[in-house]
Amino acid sequence: MGAAKLLKEKRPSIFWTSCATHTINLMLEGIRALPRFKKILDQAKKLTIFIYAHHKTLAMMRSYTNKREIIKPGVTRFASAFLTLQSLSEKKEQLRHMFSSNEWEECKFFGKPKGIASYKTVTSVQFWSGVTQCLKVFSPLVKVLRMVDADWKP
Repeated sequence: MGAAKLLKEKRPSIFWTSCATHTINLMLEGIRALPRFKKILDQAKKLTIFIYAHHKTLAMMRSYTNKREIIKPGVTRFASAFLTLQSLSEKKEQLRHMFSSNEWEECKFFGKPKGIASYKTVTSVQFWSGVTQCLKVFSPLVKVLRMVDADWKP
């Protein structure tokens, strides 16, 4: 932005516009920083890190979700977070079944602080309603982000 300003001062006839992908990503990052969205995204991140950090929890998750992953890579860092949130929402019932199963109660992480925190997140009505709200807010911007970043569409 600084270079663009200097160039515009030196050559006022140059037309410059920012990259649409970058601009939308900055908008998403700004919205993500709002406290109500940040809390939900942080909880989702902690949950996925917990599940993927231990081979036992990862195997359980894969067994309950028919070997479907939670983490989804995206074009940008934020798009990845959004796609992961979307994936968590799609697997809500399977994750709830996993954390209420006998297999979970027999797992060594059942009584550990991170296991308890993950259990509370998955069984929390506020978390899932927050996920739904995040998806409603971010979906239109992510849709536009995909359109402007695609090779097939200018």
